[in-house]
Amino acid sequence: MKKWLWWGWLFAIATTTTIFFSSYTNNFMSNWYSNLLASQLTTNYTPEIVPQPIPTPKLKTSQAIAAPKVSNHQLLAHIKALNFERYEDASRSKARDYIINNLKKSGWSPTLQTFEYGVNLVAEKPGTNPKAGTILLAAHYDTVIGSPGADDNASGVATVLEVARLLSKFPTARTLKIAFFDLEEKGLLGSFAFANQPENLTNLQGAIILDMVGFACHTPGCQQYPPGLLITPPSDKGDFLAVIGDRESTQLLAAFNQKTAPSLPPIVTLPIPLKGIATPDLLRSDHAPFWMRGIGAVLITDTANFRSLHYHKSTDNPDTIDQEFFTGVAQIVANGTATLLQN
Repeated sequence: MKKWLWWGWLFAIATTTTIFFSSYTNNFMSNWYSNLLASQLTTNYTPEIVPQPIPTPKLKTSQAIAAPKVSNHQLLAHIKALNFERYEDASRSKARDYIINNLKKSGWSPTLQTFEYGVNLVAEKPGTNPKAGTILLAAHYDTVIGSPGADDNASGVATVLEVARLLSKFPTARTLKIAFFDLEEKGLLGSFAFANQPENLTNLQGAIILDMVGFACHTPGCQQYPPGLLITPPSDKGDFLAVIGDRESTQLLAAFNQKTAPSLPPIVTLPIPLKGIATPDLLRSDHAPFWMRGIGAVLITDTANFRSLHYHKSTDNPDTIDQEFFTGVAQIVANGTATLLQN
């Protein structure tokens, strides 16, 4: 008995040691990644990067499911209704009221998820197959001070509201969850709060994050790219939609790697290795907390300040929205979301 007791003690010590170091390593990596995000968000510092080509795996072209046609009128109405700075508590509450009222009109039952300093809005439409999991579609609704944020990010909010309206009665195998994040502009606080609640991640198969999807520039040379990101530019103009995902999100990326109609904007899908560590400029939006949690996520964007001269300025108003581009992007998002909800 003493021999077995001795081996039992050794096994217990080894197991405890393994668990401790595993937990320590996970916490260390999580904190390190959070610090990297915080550094990038608070200082906009871009570390010196030795440019290296990013190997881009060949993605399958998805046979997109055609969602119902988006309404240009509805989309622009949302942009105009949200044409005010959404920075202080009162203005963000006003924006929430608008979002809630429109969700209820479309048959959704939104709930509030409060966290320190802010409030997220969440709603869900169950799928027909409980085992198929959930797809999240989300956008942040706050702005920086001094900007009405038509592109950043009323365009994302409007698109989520329109997709929610279109798919409210559209039967899908997977569950559709939608979220409107607060305080993205103060350091992704809303999306971090959402991702830190385990119940929000239960059965979550992927997240689609919209951040600035309404601006296009058509002058040669108007499109810029983040340092360290060596890609072949699809155009010298800013007339395409970027879909950015981590290398583990190939299914999500493939859903947006669509053969689009000539009337829709061209799509550039970009798989990013190492969770974006080598390209911190690609960690500045609400997809980053999901990457950190190991949840596949894509950021859909017009590339923000790499294209728009109105980024975080008072001139980011409804007059600067490219209506044709914006409507086309909303249709792409609707089609890609419907595709993921069925497959």
